[in-house]
Amino acid sequence: MSDIFENDIDKNNEDLRALEDEDVGNSSGELETFIFPDTLYKLKLVYSFEGIYATVPDGMELTPGQKVIIPTRYGDDLAVVLGLSKQPVGIKKSDIVCVKRIAEEKDLRHAEDLEKKEKDAFKTFREKVEQHHLDMKLVTVHFLVGEPKALFFFSSDNRVDFRELVKDLVSIFKMRIELRQIGVRDESRITGGLGVCGRPYCCNAVSDKLRPVSIRMAKDQNLSLNSTKISGQCGRLLCCLSYEVDWYAEARKKLPNEGIKLFYDGTNFRVTEVNLITSMIKMMGEDGRLLEVNAKRFSKDNQNRWHIN
Repeated sequence: MSDIFENDIDKNNEDLRALEDEDVGNSSGELETFIFPDTLYKLKLVYSFEGIYATVPDGMELTPGQKVIIPTRYGDDLAVVLGLSKQPVGIKKSDIVCVKRIAEEKDLRHAEDLEKKEKDAFKTFREKVEQHHLDMKLVTVHFLVGEPKALFFFSSDNRVDFRELVKDLVSIFKMRIELRQIGVRDESRITGGLGVCGRPYCCNAVSDKLRPVSIRMAKDQNLSLNSTKISGQCGRLLCCLSYEVDWYAEARKKLPNEGIKLFYDGTNFRVTEVNLITSMIKMMGEDGRLLEVNAKRFSKDNQNRWHIN
């Protein structure tokens, strides 16, 4: 392990577990055994930027940009077709829905009317929250296209008793009302924005089906364990930490670990840093020498010991 990496850990001495996703470590065998359908489409819910994977009835074909009616966790709603999905990421069988029908002109007009009502509903919700003195931050409002139902997504640091608020909203909108408290990642996906890299949030512009991100991913990539450097605007670990972690894991198998000792040029050396990107390894000798050697010169013998050629 590099000296810089060690210093960063000691200097900050902070508990980084709060930055991790709650379901880190929970893996499902279904992801490995499930065989995906030959024809699988990737869709998107416009109001939340949530990605949906869907199959279609026999004989139906979809094109990118087309709008369809699909079943969602909240009810039938409108979704936009992104295209065929050839390599689904991070999904299981229960995540796949079947398209009910292609949206008709009346569905699109209905969606436009509801979008106008959502703006008024946003103001109404805030007014009622103030009247009830509730600690809630409204993130977005959405009226389902396929059925009379309104969704209010909010964030809060505490549990909120919104029973009286729901009664008021039902009396105003005359339809089913559902309030959903969402986490910081979901809020970032819905609102969007630019990350520290200068590009749109991964959860908003790339995919919301990324694997849970853990501190171990940052460690495996020799990143500084400084919360300001490895967390995003949402306050959780950067989504992009999961992009290359598999490559790092495979690359490490072919190289010696930091801390191992080996004999070279008449002196015992200790590996102090392994740079997987440049394939250069730094070693400190008992005689005070600091060497930087290309990883290609390292090899293992039959007894699983490392040598330099």
